[in-house]
Amino acid sequence: MVGDPALSASRTAPLRFNLNSFLLALSTMLDFVESDLLGVASNHGRRVAYITARLIERAGLSDAEIFDAVALALLHDNGLTEALLTSSALPVNVERMRHAENLTAHCEIGEHNLAAFPFLTEVRGAIKHHHEQYDGQGFFGLAGEDIPLAARIIGFADYVDLLFDFSTPDQANREKIADAVAGMRSQAFSPRNCDLFDEIAAKPAFWLDLQDDFIDQALKERVPDIWQELSWDRILEISRVFSRIVDCKSQFTQRHSSGLEEKAARMAEFYQFDHETNIKVRIAASLHDIGKLAIPNSILDKPDRLTPFEFRKMQEHTYYTRRCLERIEGFADITEWAANHHERLDGSGYPLGLTAGRLDFNSRLMACLDIYQALTEERPYRRSLPHREAMAILRPQAEDGLLEKGIVADLDQVFAPPA
Repeated sequence: MVGDPALSASRTAPLRFNLNSFLLALSTMLDFVESDLLGVASNHGRRVAYITARLIERAGLSDAEIFDAVALALLHDNGLTEALLTSSALPVNVERMRHAENLTAHCEIGEHNLAAFPFLTEVRGAIKHHHEQYDGQGFFGLAGEDIPLAARIIGFADYVDLLFDFSTPDQANREKIADAVAGMRSQAFSPRNCDLFDEIAAKPAFWLDLQDDFIDQALKERVPDIWQELSWDRILEISRVFSRIVDCKSQFTQRHSSGLEEKAARMAEFYQFDHETNIKVRIAASLHDIGKLAIPNSILDKPDRLTPFEFRKMQEHTYYTRRCLERIEGFADITEWAANHHERLDGSGYPLGLTAGRLDFNSRLMACLDIYQALTEERPYRRSLPHREAMAILRPQAEDGLLEKGIVADLDQVFAPPA
């Protein structure tokens, strides 16, 4: 069965990895973050990316520069969740989240987070300076052509969509956008960007492409198809960019994904997995909760017992994890192991209610590890539990046929503190 202990420890050849499928799949979840934090409609990131692609393309830049600009646009607000958690000005709540765009830190954190992403060109400063204004009134005081080109274009698309929402199709909204762009020429926006925008906005197809029903396909058609030879180790590094965003969405899960990855690594060594399986299990652990980006913070941070409605909403996160990861080429195994972490051997789990015959070894391992990791973390409704108490909860679940007995016993052996 996939993921069973293996004796080979040899490193595998690089994978021919499609960056487009990876980027577009995971960026879908970031739109849920902006919808929750900022009240922005879904597909905001895709609209910003599409407008960026059109402007960069119109400016006559290369395919590599177009791809990088789109990647940056899709990920431009990746630092929002962490900026909120590291700012002590206000408690974490919905009102504060709506002002998250005004936190300078989200630009600096976002720039730092993307250091591991395999960009094709020089992109330094593009995320850090995407809130600069052409007249120097932005966060860091850069002005004019000193602002990186990608930052100028991404900032343009982001600012206008936040104000007016390009997905609103009526003519009156189009005229408001055109008037706003003209009014901020040489102030917030560079004259060149305004000219480029006027050129692409003159075509009806531009506005129609930005509608929710069409934006996904329109963006795919504009992004150059990029493949790279990447090792699984490198893909793990890139995956951590997104797991960090997940963990920072709630103050109570700041180390959940990274902690689960660390424990998955220890179990992979214990079972002597071959190198590729070892790394793929760790990627699954890193991304297992990516679907939580679609769950409102009002539920994630609730200090009391969830209502039945809230619990059903929370259960949706594993469905979103599956729908996100299954779009990434080469991630078939990873998708199963990540998305099945709340399934149970007797079929009582979620979201699919899979039974033992449909759950391979690494899916069973991930389910056990996720419970153990959660129990040993502090949560809004309880303290973190020591190993002995966590095992006292896991063992009965194994005895009742929900979890794999052998794996639960192995966790006790591997994670027990020294006598």
